[in-house]
Amino acid sequence: MPLVEHLRELRNRLTKAVIAIVLVMIVAAFYSEQLMQFLAEPVPKCDDFANSDGGNCAIVSFNTLTSPFTTTIKVSLMAGLVVSSPIWLYQLWAFIAPGLHKHEKKYTYVFVSAAVPLFLSGAYLAYVILPISVKVLISLTPGGSANILSLDDVLDFTIRMVLIFGAAFELPLLLIMLNLGGIVSGRRMAGWWRGVVMGVFVFGAVATPTTDPVGMLALSGPIVVLYFVAVGFSLLNDKRRARKEALGPDDDEASELDLTPEEIGEVESVSASRALPEGTGGSGTAPDRVNGYDDVT
Repeated sequence: MPLVEHLRELRNRLTKAVIAIVLVMIVAAFYSEQLMQFLAEPVPKCDDFANSDGGNCAIVSFNTLTSPFTTTIKVSLMAGLVVSSPIWLYQLWAFIAPGLHKHEKKYTYVFVSAAVPLFLSGAYLAYVILPISVKVLISLTPGGSANILSLDDVLDFTIRMVLIFGAAFELPLLLIMLNLGGIVSGRRMAGWWRGVVMGVFVFGAVATPTTDPVGMLALSGPIVVLYFVAVGFSLLNDKRRARKEALGPDDDEASELDLTPEEIGEVESVSASRALPEGTGGSGTAPDRVNGYDDVT
């Protein structure tokens, strides 16, 4: 396609994706109250101020006049992005796929098939850990004080935890894709394990909004396990690749050319009569000529 056709194709794909997100947002707006309750469920709530003393529970409320509206829009937008993700991801894939080779498409299918379950697993783990992390944080409240939390802040906290856990679970898959592409070997990945383990725990301590040991261990532990799974897969894949290369190229593959220069030695002189084919002026009878040229000329 020319550039203008590519831009028109991109515009059409983006338009379809935005329409899908907006339609889901409109539907989600009617269920925004249920969505807010679901996202704020990890926070133990107090019935009244009499029970809010200390760090047993918290009062969740709106602090500004526009908070209910902005929170509804935020929750609806998040639901629209999540629920309509198959549609806008397909539009993105449909725009990129024509420029990929066959083996690149195969790797992309594997990546998408594994990325979605990993992200959902990380998001589910974050939602399971949230009640424990929240209890640890509010337990630090001194006596005589009450926890009055903004619902907007609670939703931001929950969404950040879910997104961070889900995105972090994609790290081992990225390492596997680099190995499949021949960029990083399994042996090199295995040599990184000390730095990777240290970096993962530092990331878990900094990235989690709770900043408590429970959240750090809950995020870092599974990532370290998945990292070693990725290393094991990469080592096995390197052995498989080495066996395949030892067998030589397949019938539909071109073998590699050896372009190393070699000494050719002294060139023997060849007479012009031996270099020319028979009957073209070399040894033998003279050829028939037309206007001074032989039949080949």
